[in-house]
Amino acid sequence: MNAQESIEATKRGFEASFGEGKLYDRQTQDEKHLNQIIEALHILPNSRILDLGTGTGYVSMEIARRYPEAHVIGLDIVEEALKSIRAKASDEDLDNIEFVSYDGSHFPFAQESFDVIVTRYALHHFPNITNTFMKLARLLKKGGQFLIADPTPNDNDHSRFVDAFMKMKPDGHIKYYTKDEFEELGNQAGLKLSDSFQTEITFPRLKSTANGYSTIMQEHSQDIISGYQVHETPDGQYIYITQKVWNLSFIKS
Repeated sequence: MNAQESIEATKRGFEASFGEGKLYDRQTQDEKHLNQIIEALHILPNSRILDLGTGTGYVSMEIARRYPEAHVIGLDIVEEALKSIRAKASDEDLDNIEFVSYDGSHFPFAQESFDVIVTRYALHHFPNITNTFMKLARLLKKGGQFLIADPTPNDNDHSRFVDAFMKMKPDGHIKYYTKDEFEELGNQAGLKLSDSFQTEITFPRLKSTANGYSTIMQEHSQDIISGYQVHETPDGQYIYITQKVWNLSFIKS
């Protein structure tokens, strides 16, 4: 699968996820984590903030609510989702936020446009992660902050069970990264790691969309699988997995 095919798969996958409504919300919403992310952001009056992969606007809308003097842009490839959250922002009279669609590759902004870039549960979908880091670094002003929140493989997951598990759903998942991998990507782009903390995410997946689930469970060590607390609901409808999440703050040097 080439880069464009991967982006299209991501778009289709998220269109389907947003259509699931409450299930998608159960997968991604966590008020405690949301607060931790926002408290870690270096937001000043008149800051320009980019939320990359804004999705339902879960992060960008809350930033706009708490910082009315900042200007927030939510960027995503799923136009249908953006239409919905534009209406929600209008209903709340949030005039300091806008939502922009793009092709998943070319960021439609000038260099040094933003004081802060934040991205939550999105970077594992980007097909050329090195190039993405380089482009995002160019969008940041000198001294600007790039904050990542993304799941990471367990230390003992040398067979990358978690990536195989995520690829059961055809939504363009590429891979999860370790802290060291993210730090190296940042170094290459002129971004220095300044702070970090870990959280967890536990989310359900419909078993009906888990293509190849039985095979994957047989191919990987039970020690690795148990580390992710993988289990099915008694009715067999959902599969749950728990993952560690790295929250990493970089500063542009």
